[in-house]
Amino acid sequence: MLVWPRSGRIAIWAIFALLFGVLFLAPLAVILLSSLTGQWNGVLPSSLTLEHYSDVVQGSAGDSVKASLVTGFAASALALVSGAWAALALRVQGATMERLLGLLFFIPSAVPSVSVGLGLLVAFSNPPLLLNGTVAIVMVAHFVLISAFTFGNVSAGLARLSPDFEQVASSLGARPAYRLWHVTLPLLAPYLAAAFGLTFALSMGELGATVMVYPPGWVTLPVSIFSLTDRGDIFAGAALSMILVAATLVLLLGLERITRRATGS
Repeated sequence: MLVWPRSGRIAIWAIFALLFGVLFLAPLAVILLSSLTGQWNGVLPSSLTLEHYSDVVQGSAGDSVKASLVTGFAASALALVSGAWAALALRVQGATMERLLGLLFFIPSAVPSVSVGLGLLVAFSNPPLLLNGTVAIVMVAHFVLISAFTFGNVSAGLARLSPDFEQVASSLGARPAYRLWHVTLPLLAPYLAAAFGLTFALSMGELGATVMVYPPGWVTLPVSIFSLTDRGDIFAGAALSMILVAATLVLLLGLERITRRATGS
């Protein structure tokens, strides 16, 4: 809308389409083609097959999908509770204290995920809290990495939330707990759903910390993809990547639909 000439708008849309196609669609298209490739010796595959999908499905793909989904749901739910709780608690503090304590939530996201995984591995490999070799350490690693995004989303929602609704509820005699459950949280529902969806997607794709701490028998999809491609099995890794994309997309679309029904939008 800032560009008035028709030729200028066409040029901008063309540039956008080119950048979007090269940076987003092209890599995904290459992965999709690789997952269907029987042989690829030229510019395009010389033959197509579903054998790679069959191989990964008959292998450990099912266990990897389960591990990723359980880890994603558990870590995202825990991050949602703690992040929302922290955002609500810090709102009643002074602006300076809110900014200082709020920064603590963003420290893990500023640290490379591999460093987070290594730190957890060192910290929890000895008593009194021995988590190394357990599923719990994977959950903790994902929670540490994604909690900042929940806190940020909920804090942004609270900043846009008009205090009039809560003040009216208080003037009518509503107690803090009632006001929280029946006024504040329903108004924050879209932000809570967005935070859960974002953190779930981040958890499903997390590799750096997970590859440092995952125990035998709890291999997530990104770790499986990394293992396949590291062994040179690129086509099978591409097939598993498409399964990861499809599983994440389906669940996020389902979550969005549930959220729209719940909020009546």
